[in-house]
Amino acid sequence: MTPRIAFLASGVEAAQTALAALTARYGNTQPEAASYVVALGGDGFMLQTLHQTQSLDIPVYGMNCGTIGFLMNTYGENDLLSRLAKAGEEVLNPLVMRAETVGGAVAMGLAINEVSLLRAGPQAAKLRISVDGKVRMEELVCDGALVATPAGSTAYNYSAHGPIVPIGADVLALTAIAAFRPRRWRGALLPKAAVVRFDVLEADKRPVRADADSMSVPDVLSVEIRSEPGIRHRILFDEGHGLEERLLREQFA
Repeated sequence: MTPRIAFLASGVEAAQTALAALTARYGNTQPEAASYVVALGGDGFMLQTLHQTQSLDIPVYGMNCGTIGFLMNTYGENDLLSRLAKAGEEVLNPLVMRAETVGGAVAMGLAINEVSLLRAGPQAAKLRISVDGKVRMEELVCDGALVATPAGSTAYNYSAHGPIVPIGADVLALTAIAAFRPRRWRGALLPKAAVVRFDVLEADKRPVRADADSMSVPDVLSVEIRSEPGIRHRILFDEGHGLEERLLREQFA
């Protein structure tokens, strides 16, 4: 039986052109009835597609029609069915963010790459960091901080001088962004099951926002972050080009 493919595309011209060509060749079905979802775009659209399809428990295969494409495979119209059949699967668990605002509202979000806290005013943020209910740092003065998954460790985390984490490692990266005090503190590696809490000190004077992938929450007072093993994102990579290989290449580039 020929597998049914749901093609989803970003709004950029290259992705829309690819959508038309692939649909004409392979047909197109709704994600709910598909054997595979093929995402056409860049990494941002891949994250959007994973969030959109997380309740369907079907694998997502990305083809790069954007810029970086770390989570994507090379675009090609030929032999797609063969590529899908041979592709290796990685299962990613997202982070859950629970953010409480200065006004008392509570916002929940999911992040496949990272949850970040960023100063939202002219003064540096002041954060207190707790892990599993125990205060580990009374005060971090910084531009922000983030918690990244292994899959997200090559993104914002790496740009902030955080470590690249092997995809099979059951750890999370906690990384400071432009730490002022302690000046040379870069962060920590934490068990995947850890619950990380940031309390924003002097929140009225030093406002902070929290971002979970594309979701942004302004004026946060506290943020709790944990991994969610109950949610599984199934992502496909061409044979020999899986996440483990990509993470290794990044470290030797």
